[in-house]
Amino acid sequence: MAGKKGEIDADIPLTTLFSTFLGVDPVSDLATSKAEIIVQGVPFDLAASGRAGTRSGPPAVRLASVQVAWEGARWPWDFFILDELKIEDIGDLRFKNGDPSSMVEELEDLTGRILDAGKKVLSIGGDHYIALPLLRAHARKFGKVALIHFDAHTDSYPTENYHHGSMFYHAAKEGLVDPGRSVQVGIRTAYDKEDHPFTVLDARYVNKHGPDAVIERIKEIVGSGPAYISFDIDCLDPAFAPGTGTPVVGGLSTDYALAIMRGLTGVNLIGMDLVEVSPPYDHSEITAIAAATIGLEFLNVLAAGKLGKTEP
Repeated sequence: MAGKKGEIDADIPLTTLFSTFLGVDPVSDLATSKAEIIVQGVPFDLAASGRAGTRSGPPAVRLASVQVAWEGARWPWDFFILDELKIEDIGDLRFKNGDPSSMVEELEDLTGRILDAGKKVLSIGGDHYIALPLLRAHARKFGKVALIHFDAHTDSYPTENYHHGSMFYHAAKEGLVDPGRSVQVGIRTAYDKEDHPFTVLDARYVNKHGPDAVIERIKEIVGSGPAYISFDIDCLDPAFAPGTGTPVVGGLSTDYALAIMRGLTGVNLIGMDLVEVSPPYDHSEITAIAAATIGLEFLNVLAAGKLGKTEP
């Protein structure tokens, strides 16, 4: 169970990292950490309905991130992220083997303590179910949030609790997100259009209208309140992200996804999860590199806001 706020105690053990995200320093003590952003891994795939393997996502994305960090300023930005943001990596959450409820409890608790320490969190999964305890922690800190959700699936199905297609059904039902200020991008699977609480910008819309139109719509919908990003890598077409559990053809290109992420400057972003990278089905780290780059783009957007930049 959890200790006092601002502490990492022995009851929430964290792995010793072989590689950190972007090669940043590991967190040694949350109470004294000067980091503005904490990266955490959640190696969980007990809620997966398709191919398993996303529990191996965090180390794969971390290793791939080295490939997007070595060059310094990442195009098209004119700054090096590590010069502008203090980022640390807290490692991978560990929980009772085979016990989804343990993951939910420990992740919500640890994330809440990171937020209470005044930091933002980039969480790397793991399957998409981790978004529910993450949203619970963020809603407790910020109140009801806007959701910016990138995915092939709406994940709003009224299914059992531990299912990676059910999180946003439960999140809306629990009052964690504001459906009227939430948007789902890249959807290309069936959902109940007559009784769906979120605005959907499906893959056909995105690919037809392009990133600029999507960015404009997202900003109109989300407004100025706190917004949380949940990015399922299967939002990308399998040509760009083959290493995932439930691939669906007809998705976004990596370029479109990065352009949309880059356009979120000015949005009040409070956190992000990056999920569903499944290394057993990846090829030449294509999916892991895409995910690492998308995570870096989120950090660059935060740094741009800090620097008062509205675009690269």
